[in-house]
Amino acid sequence: MHLTDLALTDFRSHREAVVRLGPGVTTFTGANGQGKTNLVEAVAYLATLSSHRAGADQALVRQGADKAVVRARLARGARAAVVSLEIVPGQANRAFLGRAKVKPADLLGVTRAIAFVPEDLALVKGPPEGRRRYLDELALQLRPSLAGVLADYDRVVRQRAALLKTLAGLTGQQRRDGIGGLEVWDGQAAALGGAITAQRLALTAQLGPLVDAAYRGLAGRGTAAVEYKASVAATVDDAAGDVTAKLLSAMADGRAREIERGASLYGPHREDLALSLGGLPARGYASHGESWSLALALRLGAFAVIRAELDDDPILILDDVFAELDQDRRRALTGLVEGVEQVLVTAAVADDVPEGLTDRWYTVGSGSVRPRE
Repeated sequence: MHLTDLALTDFRSHREAVVRLGPGVTTFTGANGQGKTNLVEAVAYLATLSSHRAGADQALVRQGADKAVVRARLARGARAAVVSLEIVPGQANRAFLGRAKVKPADLLGVTRAIAFVPEDLALVKGPPEGRRRYLDELALQLRPSLAGVLADYDRVVRQRAALLKTLAGLTGQQRRDGIGGLEVWDGQAAALGGAITAQRLALTAQLGPLVDAAYRGLAGRGTAAVEYKASVAATVDDAAGDVTAKLLSAMADGRAREIERGASLYGPHREDLALSLGGLPARGYASHGESWSLALALRLGAFAVIRAELDDDPILILDDVFAELDQDRRRALTGLVEGVEQVLVTAAVADDVPEGLTDRWYTVGSGSVRPRE
């Protein structure tokens, strides 16, 4: 799969931008703050319906505009499709597949993209939340229907936590009645959580050898490993129903502790993806260069999972990656992405882009996107 055209209206800093794309590598260069990252962010937003740089959609709309529009034409083999997304702050976004209006969630799985961005260093050095999101975003590109499960789980866990906090202040019959209501939420949280944890365990098993291979390819030495740390004794051999049963058992055994803490202590929201290099935890032990290579390997591993499962390449986005890589790692990354159907690269300095990694080249600056002369 690849994009043939990308058009933005009032997205971030771009009043209007129309870019012709195609298979192979497209490179965008320009000074920082000129909008090159905004172009590839729009592509990633079409794929995931979220931004790594903004917590709210308001930040995606150019200052003074009422809405932003992202439109792209996709080619998958002999088939083509046009996808559009209107981002309207304070309102539900509007999505279109061709001329048909659809729910935004219906666009998940239509455009697939894996983006490496400088903020991905937090996958290695940051809190578990980012690593959980990494797994869930990958899962959504493979199985878009999981979006409903994730949304329902988030809602149930919030409501269950509110009830736990209330129970901490109750006694006698009121407390017993409250616990009866809690058991209903237990069942829902365990069923949804079991599906999510089982999915994450399966993805981690797939990612393990792929992340290790990518890290070896980039670093030239050493080993990388990923291990999913579930909140209960679940393994990749457990079906979703098995994980659900284990979560229910943990909730029952830990009821007093959960009420005392006023928090849900078991489930996907308490879990983590553990990363290690050479058998040591990456967080706290890895150097800056090792952390950078591991973060990139995580994205390349995700790319390889999608390629293997769907027999189709997602778009690979490399945002400002080469500035942090030495010459050996730049050459290694160039070799690793060889043969990828479509790669979008951004760089502030043109000389940072390895020779041969540009089939088409654009310069971004002064509010315009121009073919490089």
